[in-house]
Amino acid sequence: MKTIAITEEFLNLKNMMKGLSEEEWVTFSEIWTKKTYPKGSLLTMQGDPENYIYFVLEGIQRIYHSYEDGKEATIIFSYPYSFSGVIDAALTGTPSRYFFETLSSSTFLKAPAQKFLELSRTIPALSGFVQNALAQNIKGLLEKMVEVQSLKSEEKFIRFMQRSPHMLHKVPQRYLANYLGIDPTNFSKLMNKVSI
Repeated sequence: MKTIAITEEFLNLKNMMKGLSEEEWVTFSEIWTKKTYPKGSLLTMQGDPENYIYFVLEGIQRIYHSYEDGKEATIIFSYPYSFSGVIDAALTGTPSRYFFETLSSSTFLKAPAQKFLELSRTIPALSGFVQNALAQNIKGLLEKMVEVQSLKSEEKFIRFMQRSPHMLHKVPQRYLANYLGIDPTNFSKLMNKVSI
């Protein structure tokens, strides 16, 4: 059986993949390659397929939808050590409805989505991980929908700052305001008004 050197980046991935046997880990780890992209790279375009699953090692990214009039809706941010990419398009094999963009220089482990899906069908521990990850993502998205639709701007801002204060200095304010559904001018006022 082949063994793979557990470099720091693979250690972070392996720590998330609890339950894989050593043989399953070797098979799983072989589908990943390391790649760095500069700030502002569009890794997935709206209308294109999502060919990869990404595991973030460095940098901040966002997934967003762009409307014909040029308006954008920021859906999610990703950062170390999380999975990323337009997951719904990767899992369903349908064209992406979103853009996937690097907000800073970003380094990933990336795996072909089809190989990832094939392994998730044959390795029970990986299948369980995928199901749990999807459940957690759905839970988070539903909570965000409730906040965006029912809370006042100040309440949304406070909850975000309690949950993710590190993002304030890593992501441009206009993207954070867009993500929270707050007017950028009001977001700046909240920055000066609210102390967390």
